[in-house]
Amino acid sequence: MTDQGIDLLWGLLLVSLGLSALAVFFSISRHRRNSTPATVHVAGEDVASEAARKVLREFEKNGQSVDAALVTWSPETLRKILHEDLPEAQVIVVSNREPYIHNTKGDGVELVVPASGLVSAMEPITRACAGTWIAYGGGTADRQMVDGDDRVQVPPDNPSYTLRRVWLSEEEYQGYYLGFANEGLWPLCHIAFTRPIFRESDWDAYEAVNRKFADTVVAEARNERPIVLVQDYHFALLPRMIRERLPEAIVITFWHIPWPNSEVYSICPWRERILDGLLGSSIIGFHTQFHANNFTESVDRFLESRIERADAAISYGGQTTLVHAYPISIEWPLQLLAKLPDVAECRARVRDRFGLPADAKLCIGVERLDYTKGILDRFHALEELFTRHPELIGKVVFLQIAAPSRGTLPAYRQLHDECMRYADDLNLRYGADGYRPVVIVAEHHSQKAVYEIYRAADICMVTSLHDGMNLVAKEFVAARDDEQGVLLLSTFAGASRELLEALIVNPYDAAMMSGALSQALTMSAEEQRERMRRMREIVRDNNVYRWAGSMLLDAARLRKRGELDRVTANAERLATPDNVVPIFERKQVAGLR
Repeated sequence: MTDQGIDLLWGLLLVSLGLSALAVFFSISRHRRNSTPATVHVAGEDVASEAARKVLREFEKNGQSVDAALVTWSPETLRKILHEDLPEAQVIVVSNREPYIHNTKGDGVELVVPASGLVSAMEPITRACAGTWIAYGGGTADRQMVDGDDRVQVPPDNPSYTLRRVWLSEEEYQGYYLGFANEGLWPLCHIAFTRPIFRESDWDAYEAVNRKFADTVVAEARNERPIVLVQDYHFALLPRMIRERLPEAIVITFWHIPWPNSEVYSICPWRERILDGLLGSSIIGFHTQFHANNFTESVDRFLESRIERADAAISYGGQTTLVHAYPISIEWPLQLLAKLPDVAECRARVRDRFGLPADAKLCIGVERLDYTKGILDRFHALEELFTRHPELIGKVVFLQIAAPSRGTLPAYRQLHDECMRYADDLNLRYGADGYRPVVIVAEHHSQKAVYEIYRAADICMVTSLHDGMNLVAKEFVAARDDEQGVLLLSTFAGASRELLEALIVNPYDAAMMSGALSQALTMSAEEQRERMRRMREIVRDNNVYRWAGSMLLDAARLRKRGELDRVTANAERLATPDNVVPIFERKQVAGLR
């Protein structure tokens, strides 16, 4: 064979090797079951990534079993992934809500940590990654606490990452947040029978604010290849805006609320624009596979695209976006629990604080005052319980912690008034001296105070009419190191796919809910222990670091795939007949013959 023939074969071999490597990476990226994110497979199966293999080897070197590696997802695990598989990657988190708020109080400044599921999930991740968190600065003292570049180092007691605040005018906030995001997208995505309201002026504000956050992301990026974690429905347009200016960035968008079916989604006047914006992402994540499927069906219906269902990917506009389910979770609260009193003292404190009878069973609800949470439906269930079991009147108290939320919007003001009227009515009909069956506390509570309430409760009701995941359910389980307490959990919350030992209820069925309440009130301590023990194992093992690690491992695969694409493209170019002689000449110069 001639030298030219040999060189041509050599070039074709390069192409073949590159394509084979790509096939391996596409195979690895096939969609995993949403109940086992970032699981490391052993005994001859493929390991999720090189980073996971290195984590495994580290555990084995230290004498720990493979099983330990599967359950001990921690900040150190994330740091290993970043160091080994995403070296020098800058992590940027973008959300509407900031993790620390500074408010004026008297002559000083008060630091507020918002009680938010998103903050609870993302704050430990950002700490572990030493990243930058970009958020709206809405605190009354936020401006005076930042430096000249609108940055502040947080947490205050042990600074480990940067909070970059973005300032919005009152008009921008009203249109983007209260208007389009929460009067439009929020009811659109939640099946709670509240009609979405769409105004063109709100859309204009939404688009402008997304553009402002894109400018901030670009300004904060230290190079052209950051990893940007875009959070939630406030920023549907942001991924495309980032992609236009940072084409080599890995953009991971996580949608924290449900995604409706395509028929419901079609209501939105800007449906194609929103889908186009989100498909600027490298990865789009949802809590459940059901919501991921709804998103894919919406894209299939409204955009010219190619759906790769086997790979859980969408090809659109020359780019491929992975669409996966990543069930979110919480940080296992070892340090927080160590600071709290034992369960008996928590019970005494909570009952004293809210004036609750010492001998009554305590049922709790903890969330923002929102029409998607099913608060009124709990009151219906309690009324049904008293009708069916009048002997329980005086023996059950329902404590509803309802943090004020979006109180300027009509739907929220109406809900507040309805809750107060219903509670007053139940207290009038079933109450007595020293006993109120319903206690509503419409104020914000610190994380420590909330966990104290969890530990004091006999029953926790999570009765969402429609929800993404709902971390209250997981927090209640994590708080119960005494392995007691009963969780009533809506079938319409994503957590019901994982916490199967909870009493799963339909919040629209008052009779069913009252029956579950009766079952919870009479459940033996042993059955409570068996159920709680299994749920605690699930929440501890599938913690927030595993959730984040799943997405970072997928990001690492995408980055490596991009590098292989470039290698393969170069090999194909060099293997063309016009390049055979140049290849031959380069090999001679390099001494390869």
